[in-house]
Amino acid sequence: MPTRRVIVALSGGSGIAYAIDLLQALRALAAAGARLETHLIVTNGAKQVIPSEAELGLKDIEALADVVHKDHDLGASIASGSFRAQAMVVVPCSAGTLAKVALGMTDNLVSRAAHVTLKERRPLVLVVREAPYPRPMLQNMLAAFDAGAMVMPASPGFYHRPDSVATLLRGVSARVLDLIEIDNEHAPRWKEA
Repeated sequence: MPTRRVIVALSGGSGIAYAIDLLQALRALAAAGARLETHLIVTNGAKQVIPSEAELGLKDIEALADVVHKDHDLGASIASGSFRAQAMVVVPCSAGTLAKVALGMTDNLVSRAAHVTLKERRPLVLVVREAPYPRPMLQNMLAAFDAGAMVMPASPGFYHRPDSVATLLRGVSARVLDLIEIDNEHAPRWKEA
């Protein structure tokens, strides 16, 4: 079975903890034998948010990925449709990144890799964290959806009675892994009463 490559992009929205949890989940799945390779992009906006939201520093976050790409490197492997990626996740997805994806703008590696993911008909999950949603953001969500992206708000569920913030984060990450078709038991599943 070939190695499944997953592109994870951190943009400048609040919610870096969701990205860290997803990267840790992918790392744990790989350590348990899943053939996964994680490619990471961290935007300048995310680099500004990380110190105020995360206990991990940039280097620690980058160490969770197998390959790290610079956001300005439009010549990176993941900028080409010939790069065989399983899926791409933008987490957190800022309003600005959402707009670029919705409009097909490709001025940085995140938006270019997202464009390539869509044109190749591969799963693209945009984990939108900002709220409330103004009309332009709602229109951009619909445009991104119409282009083939899955728009997933970072809205954790409570049916499994979470007992910590970490449990809430795992619920969102597990859903993202489901959307990109990676088997996981990262969070409890729904059980009928």
